[in-house]
Amino acid sequence: MCGIVAASAHRDITDILIAGLQALEYRGYDSAGIALQSGGRIERLRTQGKVRDLEALLEQKPLVGNCGIAHTRWATHGVPNTANAHPHVSGETIALVHNGIIENHDALREELEATGYAFQSETDTEVMVHLVHSLVAAGNDLFAAVRLAVKRLDGAFAIAVIYANEPGVVVGARSGSPLVLGVGFDEHFLASDVHPLLPVTNRFVYLAEGDVVRLDTAGYEVRDREDRTVERPMSEADLTADAVQRGAYRHYMQKEIFEQPRAVAETLEGRIGSDHVLPNIFGVGSDDILRQARQVHIVACGTSYHAGLVARYQLEELAGIPCMVEVASEYRYRSPVVPEQTLFVAISQSGETADTLAALRHAIEAGYLATLAICNVPESTIVREAGLVLMTRAGLEIGVASTKAFTTQLVALQLLVLKLAQLTGRAETAQLAAWVRDLHQLPERIEQALQLDPRIQQLAEHFVEKHHALFLGRGSHYPIAMEGALKLKEISYIHAEAYPAGELKHGPLALVDHDMPVVAVAPNNRLLEKLISNIEEVRARGGEMFVIADAQALSSFKERHGVVIELETGGPLLAPVVLTVPLQLLAYHVAVLRGTDVDQPRNLAKSVTVE
Repeated sequence: MCGIVAASAHRDITDILIAGLQALEYRGYDSAGIALQSGGRIERLRTQGKVRDLEALLEQKPLVGNCGIAHTRWATHGVPNTANAHPHVSGETIALVHNGIIENHDALREELEATGYAFQSETDTEVMVHLVHSLVAAGNDLFAAVRLAVKRLDGAFAIAVIYANEPGVVVGARSGSPLVLGVGFDEHFLASDVHPLLPVTNRFVYLAEGDVVRLDTAGYEVRDREDRTVERPMSEADLTADAVQRGAYRHYMQKEIFEQPRAVAETLEGRIGSDHVLPNIFGVGSDDILRQARQVHIVACGTSYHAGLVARYQLEELAGIPCMVEVASEYRYRSPVVPEQTLFVAISQSGETADTLAALRHAIEAGYLATLAICNVPESTIVREAGLVLMTRAGLEIGVASTKAFTTQLVALQLLVLKLAQLTGRAETAQLAAWVRDLHQLPERIEQALQLDPRIQQLAEHFVEKHHALFLGRGSHYPIAMEGALKLKEISYIHAEAYPAGELKHGPLALVDHDMPVVAVAPNNRLLEKLISNIEEVRARGGEMFVIADAQALSSFKERHGVVIELETGGPLLAPVVLTVPLQLLAYHVAVLRGTDVDQPRNLAKSVTVE
């Protein structure tokens, strides 16, 4: 979602702020802006559109300063336009940027309007800047004013604020949205995450819920929600600025698709031996906890939800453990019954997904056996708050449409499945050893699947002029079909839906004609013949059929079944991961041919940190 960058230094920081915004573009946004302290006043530029549009404005009207804030906005309150873009200013002396949503903004707006404040935007953010201004006008310094202001806010927020009359000072605060402090030498920074700050520092302080921080060139001070001065630990990031570059690839999404063999290998590294899952990979003492599990409850959003659905099939079939999977935005607003000895699993790529985080916090109080986070960001809120953790090690993923984060989530969940099968005694030692040996082959299987890229590129031409597409799967590959449909609709803007293939006769078959391409995911399993019968139904109605099939199932397909693309999956455990890759490539190439913004599709954000 929205992105924040702020800095205080002894040098001009304009380029640092702009470069930071560019590094945050992957989060999704519709406008951008910058504000600097300059000559005892606030200088500000904002624009609807991209960071490059803001750069063009800066060329026409250069800004120079050593203390400032910058922002990319994803519209929540108010349409995307310049008036609603951040930073927002009050009294021409205070500027503020904000990620999140303030739920009591209407009441605060009425109160501030009654005291004479005039609003220039439709945003909830402008309420905050006027509130801070009123508290400064009452005699508080900026740090105190922000600490008082945040106590009156309901909702989720991360903010950064500057005041023209306090040169070099930036104040930040977080509650429900991430904010990180970058520590340099005689210069300090704030940002939504570490990536925009990697070119200037690798030392970071991750602010806790409720923290307010004051920084300048000399140092920083952090106060907690009880207004006590606290010291948060400093850590050094292993990432480098080079990690966010596209290299020879045309898009970040393309790069990330081709990074999957390495990402999966790293997710497996140190977690499996030659024939078994290693002890306590989910945390100290985790084997003793997981041994008690009698049921699993998985909660996630979007692509992560699809990973959870695949895991449900594997948990019940391989580990013999009942599993329920739920969308986090639904789970958090109902009253779930928690059976005894139930393990709660939260899946989130960013670790800051608002609905998943809220679900985790509910679960911590709800009497689950334990909470487990599967996540890609080590310093994220979900990771810090869960009892057990398994990191996916996908590395930085910039494309909004998730690819390597999804496949590494599938692998992490497979490790959980095998660990539970091992601890509960459901699987025999020889069978477990065979499954683990399969996992060792997974990076190579993905590499082989990527070699289909030229053929998938040709296949994409069949979809370019279409308006709708249908994806079919059975068993654990129905969620893979769902993920394939999601990828296509996300980045190509073609309406795509997925159905269990056995449901065709219950409605979707009415949509099938020569103008409706249908994609089927066909592993070599006991449901294959039933899937082929469903494919026959599509072909009988004139549907254009495309089948992504396990090579071991190839003999079951005939010319009449449509276009069949085969690949070696490596067996039932690996098939969901391997069969995902051609679907990712298909979505990518269709989007490229249609000329859409592959990495930043319209209306979407990378990290959904609000409801």
